[in-house]
Amino acid sequence: MAEERIFFPSEGLRIEGLLEEGAGEKAVVITHPHPLYGGDMHNNVVEAMTAAYRKAGYTTLRFNFRGVGQSEGQYGEGIGEQKDVEAALAFLRAKGGIDLAGYSFGAWVIGLGLERYDSAERVIMVSPPVTFIDFSSLGYDPRIRLVIAGSHDEFGRPDMIQEMVMKWNPEAILETIQGADHFYWGKTGEVQEIIGRFLEKEG
Repeated sequence: MAEERIFFPSEGLRIEGLLEEGAGEKAVVITHPHPLYGGDMHNNVVEAMTAAYRKAGYTTLRFNFRGVGQSEGQYGEGIGEQKDVEAALAFLRAKGGIDLAGYSFGAWVIGLGLERYDSAERVIMVSPPVTFIDFSSLGYDPRIRLVIAGSHDEFGRPDMIQEMVMKWNPEAILETIQGADHFYWGKTGEVQEIIGRFLEKEG
């Protein structure tokens, strides 16, 4: 199956997404980078994350936060976007286990609302922008299982991410991609491989 363009409701807004049904019962919601800096669901890293989950047989749902693309509304400063994540999880509620996977701003939105995302069983973060945005409200959560950083990432310095991961979940896997900056130009294949290996091992 190919991805299908869908809409789902979030606080009375129509949110645009791309849904692809996988062979198994598991699913993932994938969130994109900062809307005010051109981030959307067609981002290269989001594409790589989606591809890794698709290959593992998951149903994938990536979507545009409010005010992006064909999604109604306007930028919600990370608060409205948390509601969009909740709405995406609700849209997939018939599925068994749901992962949350976020890149950059999308990882921050997941972190902000994690306590309320009851149906999310596991979290993957790619380049949480800890140098750029405040993550101090995110404490220990065993669902945070994999974090990917770039060795040359100015918005998510790997040493700061390592420090944060020890607070979030010391058992989480931290992978650093050598030579990668925040945008992973030429390195998205490695992002896909790391997530693929993780899913193969963890199920």
